[in-house]
Amino acid sequence: MAEARRDAERTRAELLSVATEVFAEDGFSGARVDEIAARTRTTKRMIYYYFGGKEGLYRAVLEEAYRGIREAERAIDVDHADPVDAIRALAELTFDHHVGHEAFIRLVAIENIHRGEFIRQIEGLRTLSQPAKGLLDEILERGRVAGVFRSDVDAIDVHLVISSYCVFQVANQYTFGHLFDVDLASPERRAHLRTALGDVVVGWLTAPAR
Repeated sequence: MAEARRDAERTRAELLSVATEVFAEDGFSGARVDEIAARTRTTKRMIYYYFGGKEGLYRAVLEEAYRGIREAERAIDVDHADPVDAIRALAELTFDHHVGHEAFIRLVAIENIHRGEFIRQIEGLRTLSQPAKGLLDEILERGRVAGVFRSDVDAIDVHLVISSYCVFQVANQYTFGHLFDVDLASPERRAHLRTALGDVVVGWLTAPAR
């Protein structure tokens, strides 16, 4: 029974991994269950068994993608970190995650094309996202108590700025790079952008309130 359960978990994980690539490449409308089955060691029948069909598989892919960034955020130890160091670490960790998971960016873009139709169907995804806001709330509150962070910026403001910066430099790397003749994906540029993000967020939060 234990071995069968492990096999089932491996099969499901493989399906999610391949489906993530296919949906990110072709979008929800363009992705084909037959192709996903062909690129795995399973069958179309097994996809329907585990996920109930294409829509169920797509929802599972979205949930797994968001779970990945949420789990990465929880790795930050804010209890023993200076609030300035903690907010910089969070910004840089988010940057690293987006750079390392370009499929996540494409999936988010695809879901926005569908006006969030499928993400609304995933029960518990808002709950899954609450720790991210809670982490930011905690860091910001500690910074305010310490007298280093301004009081007129909330967690959603910070999350929006960090996410916007991270998404743009991945999603628009080809168009922006061509127009301004810059390789946003080069190691040197990525390191520069990573540091710049931390500087922007820290500078904003430590500036006097207006």
